[in-house]
Amino acid sequence: MGLLDKLSLNFQSVPSFKKQLRNILGFTPGNIPLYKAALTHRSVKDSADQNNERLEYLGDAILSAIVADFLFKKYPYKEEGFLTEMRSKMVNRTTLNDIAIKMGFRKITNYNKFDNSLKMSQIFGNTLEAFVGAVYLDKGFKKTKLWILERIILPYLFMEDLENLEINHKNKLYGWANKKGKNLEFETIDERLENGRRLFTVGAVVDGELMGQGKAYNKKDASQIAARLVVEKLGIGKEVDV
Repeated sequence: MGLLDKLSLNFQSVPSFKKQLRNILGFTPGNIPLYKAALTHRSVKDSADQNNERLEYLGDAILSAIVADFLFKKYPYKEEGFLTEMRSKMVNRTTLNDIAIKMGFRKITNYNKFDNSLKMSQIFGNTLEAFVGAVYLDKGFKKTKLWILERIILPYLFMEDLENLEINHKNKLYGWANKKGKNLEFETIDERLENGRRLFTVGAVVDGELMGQGKAYNKKDASQIAARLVVEKLGIGKEVDV
């Protein structure tokens, strides 16, 4: 038995797997293989019918629609731009990854734990989206909507905090650079194949100096990570103008 085969048996060999599912779901799951697929990363199962990429695609659409419906009803007098920005804050990769970890997905997600690049990625947020897809296929839209409200939105997404949250770190960094007369560029430092996917390293360069770099499976996310690191490093947004 190869290493990846052993890894793929991780959660299947744990007697409490069904109990762990019930803890996350709040109800008894019907289609266990469906949830196992939702919790399986392509690093251990490359077949499209055995890993969670298709379910992630479905769950992303379902989650986005339910969040849009929630916001539309919560803010009856807000314009489209506000609603779109709030939805982005609620379903962006960083937010979903943090929520997934708090919900316990780190413990039951089946992935190649020897791949260091995965530790820097946001696979748990992706797994959460796949899990939403599994709930939808297992229990239908109404049950999924209630589950998302009770298990994701109400416990973890606080609207007042989100209204004041800045998630576009690139825009914030560009604004700072313009104000300070700095030249800001985002450069692709490295591009390599990791487990069948391209991993990008993008650097944030200020006046020719590399100030921070991020890694992700697309350039957009990598540049946002790099920008966030520079924003935190320079304390942008925290400084007080005199």
